[in-house]
Amino acid sequence: MNIDSLNKLMEMQAMRTLGSENPEKSSQNFFQLMQQSMDVNPNLLGSVASLVEQHKLQNALSTQIPNIQSPIETTAQAIHIKSKNPQPLDQIIKTAAEQYQVPEKLVRSVIQHESNYNPDAVSHAGASGLMQLMPGTAKWLGVKNIFDPAENVNAGVKYLRDMLNKYNQDPKLALAAYNAGPGNVDKYNGIPPFKETTNYVRKVMDTYLS
Repeated sequence: MNIDSLNKLMEMQAMRTLGSENPEKSSQNFFQLMQQSMDVNPNLLGSVASLVEQHKLQNALSTQIPNIQSPIETTAQAIHIKSKNPQPLDQIIKTAAEQYQVPEKLVRSVIQHESNYNPDAVSHAGASGLMQLMPGTAKWLGVKNIFDPAENVNAGVKYLRDMLNKYNQDPKLALAAYNAGPGNVDKYNGIPPFKETTNYVRKVMDTYLS
């Protein structure tokens, strides 16, 4: 048998295999028939085996690929599930402000200057999320996911309420403590003389009172 005849025979077998309920068995039977009925040299026989294996692989892939999701599709589904019916940020802020009796506008001013409303923000010091909570503070406040907007805002507003209570409802001292820590406010008996802190208090208060 020459190679042209072999190719024609392979094409015929491919058509039979596509219509077969058991393509793998069909391919095996075809290869056995080739061995029994033809005087084929070893190199040609190896080529036939290779073609059969390729056909089996192509057939397997053709039946499996429709059920395989690409990484992009999988990621898109995960994002969809994660963001299904998310609580709007405006509602998160409003709820936390009402719960802890902190002026909503003050909360928004803090968020604006802390993260510019970016829930994934991370500072060079390691403060994270919308209200830029330090890991230790977040843990102390019971935060499990510092980048979750609801958890982050709820904890940040609770901490701001604690600072307002500590400093007789004075928003400037509360903001200074939020930025530099209550230890520094106590140490200097007022807003610490740190450029970052004085600028922070001024900017947040300007936005809050505007």
